[in-house]
Amino acid sequence: MLAQQRQAAILDRVRSTGGVRVTELAAEFGVSDMTIRRDLEALHDRGLLAKVHGGATAAGPGSTDEPGFRAKSVRQLPEKAAIAGRAAELVRPGAAIALSAGTTTAELARRLVDVPGLTVVTNSLPVAEILHAGGRSDQTVVLTGGVRTPSDALVGPLAVTAIRSLHLDLLFLGVHGISERAGFTTPNLMEAETDRALVAAADRLVVLADHTKWGTVGISSIVELSAAHVLVSDDRLPADARRVLGERVGELVMVSGTGGARTTTPTSGEVAE
Repeated sequence: MLAQQRQAAILDRVRSTGGVRVTELAAEFGVSDMTIRRDLEALHDRGLLAKVHGGATAAGPGSTDEPGFRAKSVRQLPEKAAIAGRAAELVRPGAAIALSAGTTTAELARRLVDVPGLTVVTNSLPVAEILHAGGRSDQTVVLTGGVRTPSDALVGPLAVTAIRSLHLDLLFLGVHGISERAGFTTPNLMEAETDRALVAAADRLVVLADHTKWGTVGISSIVELSAAHVLVSDDRLPADARRVLGERVGELVMVSGTGGARTTTPTSGEVAE
């Protein structure tokens, strides 16, 4: 295979999966790690992808770029399903919880339709529709008002005012990006304010984010990393992300595509299967 053909195949893989690893590509194409690194360097120099330690990710969008809900809903499907499955284990019957907007929180909503006595507050139109259509009769779904965003979130003063009067057990927060410097971020200024109101209303914060969110920075920070009691991600999370998040968040839970989990905590610094 010519270098140009190989680079085109690599770029297609990055665009479809969000990221690639040097070792996996070298094995797949039957070439050396150094050859793959040169391919990634060439694609990086053309602005077609972003090099990271051990591989590459899709070229980062602008800090205010906000893909629509439908576009995001087809990305990283196995990871989102595994993350949602693990998050659902944290929900108890009769709890009062909040689900922010996002495709991963929508996956979580599908796993909560049979939880008895659940009260769910959400600013997500898809989440509200999932629970309205398939949820139990003893569940209560509260949809905030507000202005609709491209990601089908309701944001702004109406949403914030409604949320500030509530007291919730858990918030499951979907985020646009995670950064060591900026914390958990979003590309929408009003959505950041609405998400902060949700965080303030909840006793515990559980962030749901697949590995592609690491290194992405939206224009507005929601909260710092240390605000998260739990972060559920997938096991393709890079080593540098695991180190930083293991030190900052209360508990880091990583799941595989089959739903297996392993957890790191800042207190032990170890990974337990």
